[in-house]
Formats: sequence, C-alpha cells, structure tokens
Amino acid sequence: MGAVPTAVAPAWPARLTSDLLASDRRAREIAGGLTFAQLTWKPRPDAWSVGQCLQHLRIATDVYLPPIALALEGRPHAPVHEITPGWFARWFIRSYVAASDQQKKAPAPRKIDPGPHVAPDVLEAFLRSNETARRAIERAAPYDVNGIRFVNPFVPLLRFTVGTGLEIIARHEDRHLLQAERVRAQPGFPAA
Repeated sequence: MGAVPTAVAPAWPARLTSDLLASDRRAREIAGGLTFAQLTWKPRPDAWSVGQCLQHLRIATDVYLPPIALALEGRPHAPVHEITPGWFARWFIRSYVAASDQQKKAPAPRKIDPGPHVAPDVLEAFLRSNETARRAIERAAPYDVNGIRFVNPFVPLLRFTVGTGLEIIARHEDRHLLQAERVRAQPGFPAA
C-alpha cells in the first residue's frame, strides 16, 4: 500500500492504540486487586503465574521499542494507511505471537524471560510500558512503517518492518493475557 495523503490520517495507529488500551483494561480485570500470593501462584512449577505473564509482556515491550525508535531516526515522513506484514511476518504472528489454541509453544528468549520473582507493582509496570508503546505508535504514525525495518533484538538477522514490530507487541499481549486468564481459572487458584 502506498503513502497516504497527508490529509488522511492512517488507520493503524488508532487500531493499535485501541488494542493496547483494551489490554490495559483486561490486565486490570485479571490482576487488579490480587494479593501477592495470587499474583505469584503457579498451577505447575513449569508454568507462569499471572504476575510472570505481565512481567514478560512488560520486558518484551521494553526490549522491542528502542530498536523500532532507532529505525525511524532520520527517515522522511511517508505515512501508510494500514500495516501490511509480509508472508513470513504473518506466519510468525499467527504461529508464535497471536493468542490461539493452535499456536506453537516456544520458550521465551532469555532476554524476556520473566524470571522467578515478580515485583508487587507488576501491573503498574505493565501499564506504564503500554503507555510507552502508545507513545511509540504515535511517533511512528507519520512514517512508512511497512518500508522501514528494524534490527530484531532477539534474532539480529531477522528484520521485521516497524509496522510488524508494533503489531507483534499488541498481538503478544493478547496471547499472554489469555494465558494469565487461564491461570486464574485453574483449580487451586488461591482465594483472596
């Protein structure tokens, strides 16, 4: 899709911003008011807690955004109406990022592993990270996010477009918020 005339605002920033605001609401519903014992409870030793799901999302966003911002530096403004990932990016999002019953399981890269300890303010840290992501979306809106690639912080040879990177952040949240909801629904989840 070509550049958007300057009088027409791109659609994708509003869509992704709305998705992240929905993730904020969902995270508050999942983790708001939980005791520390509930936030850190795991259904199995090898599973993540609600807090670890939020911590993982916060860390992933914090790792992904700086290379995206760096890729935009010095680029001319040429907004596009919508994000159009290529075939590999669509497959990657569908297979490894988006919430689905048929997604492939893969261990989190070490850089974004939530670790065994969760801070009591993990929900607030997640919400602050999402605010940072919304500002990054706003900053990226005037650029050709389908044509500018960034250095992937996990696999440097794999260069997604900025648009794909921002899409991954939003879809990744869907996946792990669903995981956190499933943790809360497990038998044995502690009562308040």
